[in-house]
Amino acid sequence: MLIGLISDTHGYVDPRLAAAFDGVEAIVHAGDVGGARVLDDLRALAPLYAVYGNNDEKLDSLGLRLREDFDLGGARFHLVHQLPHARPEAGARIVVYGHSHRALIERREGRLYVNPGAAGRMGFHRVQTVALLTIDAGELDARIVELGAREAPARRSSR
Repeated sequence: MLIGLISDTHGYVDPRLAAAFDGVEAIVHAGDVGGARVLDDLRALAPLYAVYGNNDEKLDSLGLRLREDFDLGGARFHLVHQLPHARPEAGARIVVYGHSHRALIERREGRLYVNPGAAGRMGFHRVQTVALLTIDAGELDARIVELGAREAPARRSSR
């Protein structure tokens, strides 16, 4: 299963996003969505799981929750915007978060932690990024994708 991970859109849907998420079976948004239009545009690409971020609070949190726990591809996810708010269940294998605008993939305490970076235009980041997560026969493989890049950077984490 191929899953698109995104965060910190801040009301902007990059036109390069559709190509980056080509073939994804679900999209996971880790907050600071920035508006209902972003949610609608992402839902047009694939089923969407999302939480609100600190900047979404002034938008009545867009009807989203602070944290979400769900299963995709046989793996348990924990989704949150700010990592200090994370409360992963015992069976969670993947923690997706945002807020820092810094892309990161790493293993901690037997879980895969993924921050897809920032896909919006607001913030201090210079490069807009998302992540792709593949779940195949229980194996997890994540990679960071720079929007508009011809090839994804080599930052990967398997298992």
